[in-house]
Amino acid sequence: MTNLFENIPEKNIDKLLHILKANTSHYGKNVDILSNLNMTEYIAIINEGSLSLIFNDYDGNKIVLEEFKKGDVFGDLISTTKSQEISCITREKVEITYIELKQITNTEIIRTDFYIIFIKNLIKLLSEQVTNKNERIELLTKKTTRDKILAYFQKISQDKGNKNFTIPISYTELANYLSVDRSAMAREIKYLKTEGFIETNGRKITLLY
Repeated sequence: MTNLFENIPEKNIDKLLHILKANTSHYGKNVDILSNLNMTEYIAIINEGSLSLIFNDYDGNKIVLEEFKKGDVFGDLISTTKSQEISCITREKVEITYIELKQITNTEIIRTDFYIIFIKNLIKLLSEQVTNKNERIELLTKKTTRDKILAYFQKISQDKGNKNFTIPISYTELANYLSVDRSAMAREIKYLKTEGFIETNGRKITLLY
C-alpha cells in the first residue's frame, strides 16, 4: 500500500502538515471515532494502531466492511462513512492525523514540490483502495463458505508473500467480513485442515496447496 508521504523528506512532511493545518488525535480501544466527527469534511491518516469500519444492520448484526491499519487513509474520499448504520471502531490504541478536504484543495499551497508528491501519492492510494474494494466484492460473490475462506486465505498469503501468515482479525470478525455463519465457517476450516489444505494454530495459517 502506498504511503501518503512516500518520497517526501521528513522535514517537509512537518511543513506539509503545518500548511494543511492537520490535527492529531489519540483514542483508546473500542472507541467509535465517527460518533463526534463528520468524516465528509476530512481524510484521516492512521499513524498508529488499527480500526474496523462496521455496518450495523437493523437485526443487530455487525458486518466488517473494511480494516484499516498503520499507514492507511480513510474518510469520505475513501470509504462510505455517511450512514448512521456505519461505525469506525478502534481495535487498539490509535493515533490519527486529520486533514480537512478544503485544505487539500487550497490553491495557495500547490506551488511546493512536496505538495505535488503528496497529491500523486493520494491519487495512487485511492486507486489501490478501489482495487481492494473490487477484490472484496469478488470475494463476496463466491458461492460457498469454503470458496470464500480459501479466496481470503489466498489473498492474505499473496499480500504477505508467504504461505505462513496470521489472520489480522478474530474468527468472529472474519465470519462477519466474509458474510458467513461463524459456526459454518469453523466447520469448513476444520474440514480444510482434515483434508490437508491448511494447517492452523489459532489465527496462524499455513497453506499446503
